[in-house]
Amino acid sequence: MMMMMKILFFLVFLIPLSFKLNFWMFQIFFFILSFIFMFSNLIKFQMFHLGSFLGCDILSFGLILLTFWIASLMFMSSSLVYELNLFKSYFILIILFMMLFLFLSFSVVDLLMFYLFFESSMIPVLFLIFGWGFQLDRIQASFYLLFYTLFASLPLLISIIYVYYNQFSLCLYLYSEGIILLSLNYLYLFMILSFLVKMPMFLVHLWLPKAHVEAPISGSMILAAIMLKLGGYGLLRVFNIMINLCNKFNFIWVSISMVGGIIISLICLYQIDLKSLIAYSSVAHMSMLLGGLMTMMIWGVSGSYLLMISHGLCSSGLFCLVNIIYERLGSRSLLINKGLINFMPSMALWWFMLCSSNMAAPPSLNLLGEIMLINSLISWSSLVMILLIFLTFFSAAYSLYLYSFTQHGNYNISVYSFSYGYLREFILLMLHWIPLNLFILNSEMFILWI
Repeated sequence: MMMMMKILFFLVFLIPLSFKLNFWMFQIFFFILSFIFMFSNLIKFQMFHLGSFLGCDILSFGLILLTFWIASLMFMSSSLVYELNLFKSYFILIILFMMLFLFLSFSVVDLLMFYLFFESSMIPVLFLIFGWGFQLDRIQASFYLLFYTLFASLPLLISIIYVYYNQFSLCLYLYSEGIILLSLNYLYLFMILSFLVKMPMFLVHLWLPKAHVEAPISGSMILAAIMLKLGGYGLLRVFNIMINLCNKFNFIWVSISMVGGIIISLICLYQIDLKSLIAYSSVAHMSMLLGGLMTMMIWGVSGSYLLMISHGLCSSGLFCLVNIIYERLGSRSLLINKGLINFMPSMALWWFMLCSSNMAAPPSLNLLGEIMLINSLISWSSLVMILLIFLTFFSAAYSLYLYSFTQHGNYNISVYSFSYGYLREFILLMLHWIPLNLFILNSEMFILWI
């Protein structure tokens, strides 16, 4: 409990300093915070830092660590905000509030408090898109984001109140022991709908590509790396209350996810906008994650946690690459961004590294996560094997499409001159890639947590 309170106060007391300190100091603070939190987990595979308000287990630990790590990289990638002085103090303030809400979302013990911070974490993202987005379409994208999430959040609140009036407790760790079990059919849908929209599941995913395309790089990074994971985290927390109902109805979501994943993968193959392509690839990855999670097997649950961490690092790195190109060429179109290997040969290495991780090539964490999810889905029903073959094939296809179309071909004749690649950008990409590929050496932390 003391550790969690330390971090909470650290974040709260940084807020007044957002108008006083240097922009880069906050990046250093978040790196320090990441390492402090990383080494606080000395008791493995149990609940630790547990109190009546804040608590942590391995599931929360990995996602909080990912949040702080991505926060420090957000500052590193948003150098234009600093250089052009685009309201940088307000930018820092919004990111600090976002970190505070996300930290509390992943660490609160009470289900109602989780709901409160889960919904609050969307407000700073809206401000990021409104304030630092690119085109005028950002207003429409923000409304999509807001109304999709608001539409599904009221049923969740109603079901939480119902649980409290029936069980007189909202403690998440009581649920994890299976002490409280519910058996109302409509409550099952109300409870998980908000998380399905946040993930997002196929059919309720339309807000994601719009939000990504209009968001600044920091908004895209936090959306891809953390916001989508809030949905998976919420599902993992509430499934314990409704195990009977999950076994009864989960086949619906597995079917929608698998078929939807294939359709989205095909949509990826005819995207022109680079950001849109990576956003749709996130939906395809989340489809496999949701399918594995809904099987309710240990393989699936552990694999979904692994894929949450790995996808957060991988897609965030890909958005950084697109932003590096966008800052130079002023376009995200695949028709203009061709032949980049001629301009930036050493950046082509990072394009290849992150595209290969995106299609689950070894030794990335994506590979381990997808193997575990495939195991759980095939154990659940061997018929899913046919869909999985297509899903994994198209996943590799759009990753190769992204790499080959950007790096090869005739470069655009209108390009006059630009810089080769700053050290800051190479470090930024390296700090995405190293944890993504070296965590596989300590993968038992992600597998044995359940």
